[in-house]
Amino acid sequence: MSRPVLLDFFADWCGPCRRQGPILEDLKKTMGDKVEIKKIDVDEHMEMANKYGIRVVPTLIIEKDGKVIRSLEGVTSAETLESLLIPLVE
Repeated sequence: MSRPVLLDFFADWCGPCRRQGPILEDLKKTMGDKVEIKKIDVDEHMEMANKYGIRVVPTLIIEKDGKVIRSLEGVTSAETLESLLIPLVE
């Protein structure tokens, strides 16, 4: 069984994205290798942002086995992310 992937679509110029960064760092410390976190700069990877229909940054996409499980727009707390990810790793 594969581990869930958290895609963080962000931009360097985005204030809320800068707030989301430390939350994801804390999440990585808490969840360790159970979750793969990938940061995707929408300005550098426009084709990927278009593929996922990203219109707002930050947007977090949770995938499992190649399928989108959840999409979250705006700054999302570590607690919310953990509550969504824990069932996917157990």
